[in-house]
Amino acid sequence: MHKKQTLLIPEDYTEFLYWVKERTETFWSKSKSSSNTEAYPCPQWVEGAKWIGMTDEQIDATEAKYDIKFMPEHRAFLRILHTIDRKKVSEYEEERETQTYQTSFFYNWLKDEDEIVSRLNWPYRTVFEDVSPPQGVWLKSWGTRPSSVEEKERIFADWYAKAPKLLPLTSHRFLVSRDDLADRPVLSVYGSDTIVYGWDLRLYLLNEITDHLDLYVPVFDEEDQCYYAEYRDELTEVFDLAKQKLPGKDIPYWKELMLYWSSGWSSFGLKHPGDNGETVQPIMPTYVPDDQEPAQKRFRGFE
Repeated sequence: MHKKQTLLIPEDYTEFLYWVKERTETFWSKSKSSSNTEAYPCPQWVEGAKWIGMTDEQIDATEAKYDIKFMPEHRAFLRILHTIDRKKVSEYEEERETQTYQTSFFYNWLKDEDEIVSRLNWPYRTVFEDVSPPQGVWLKSWGTRPSSVEEKERIFADWYAKAPKLLPLTSHRFLVSRDDLADRPVLSVYGSDTIVYGWDLRLYLLNEITDHLDLYVPVFDEEDQCYYAEYRDELTEVFDLAKQKLPGKDIPYWKELMLYWSSGWSSFGLKHPGDNGETVQPIMPTYVPDDQEPAQKRFRGFE
């Protein structure tokens, strides 16, 4: 009889965070030349990296400094993980020359003040940039769209003040922060195109840093004669179980915004209107106010 493989990914949240710490630091201790991971060898910039946790006193001081409140699971994340002892190094080509820039792997609440201040305002600023144009995003619950930008912002600001607060983790990923919610997911916010990136911090970390957790296995493709990455069985099982729990989930206020664009429906285990089963589809509005025609989402370079 086939014996079911023991799930290696801890379900207990605190135990999971320590597991993440140990597994990533073990992965980062392998140089690219010595790594046995064919699909995702340890990138050179992160070799030897270590997590830098915060003390409870530092977390309390950070809440006071930014006038925010970390939820218990966020405090545990900051205490055990928080950030690493270096910046992520990325490259891009400009005028035939390779340029590099550095970003935080996860925001350092003790040092990244300018980035954090900017990101705390990111959801408001970038979503309203999509709302303010004459034919911009307009939610059904907001009623008749006014003509003036000032009145639009008054309506939007009132909505935003009531919505659960979002606290930055890295890049444009934010943890929903309100203590009366059954679920406090991590959202990926790029203007009005907002999706759930993990229904809790555990699922989010498994999704965000899969390669650093060494949770891919190399699978050789005979036709293309190359390796591609595939989730380990343990990770597939976790994600499949999470999908079964999606029906009925809600995020006050934010859910309506996420369902405005077709990209957000899968966050709640739903198929958006017009879903034809294709893997890649354009991001289209699923609610169109009477005064405008449907149009595909056009991304803009938020800064």
